[in-house]
Amino acid sequence: MPIGGFVINVDPERIEESLVRLKGLAGVEIHGSDSKGNVVAVLESATSEDMEKMVKDIMKIETVFSVGLTYFHAEDEVEKKEYRKK
Repeated sequence: MPIGGFVINVDPERIEESLVRLKGLAGVEIHGSDSKGNVVAVLESATSEDMEKMVKDIMKIETVFSVGLTYFHAEDEVEKKEYRKK
């Protein structure tokens, strides 16, 4: 299961609205935000492709300016692919 840490930059004048929308998305966990519109989030998904779709969906939110990856862990996904090769 891939897990990624992200900083999501949102419109600072609409941060509360942005937080409500982000918290409503499956697999999104909010860990903090500041008055400048930076939101720290962790995303979990079944596959890395699913996580990529999640990021694209977040970018569709009108109050979101950018989504920046800070870390990504998918060791179990790599292990599954290696196991299938054997």
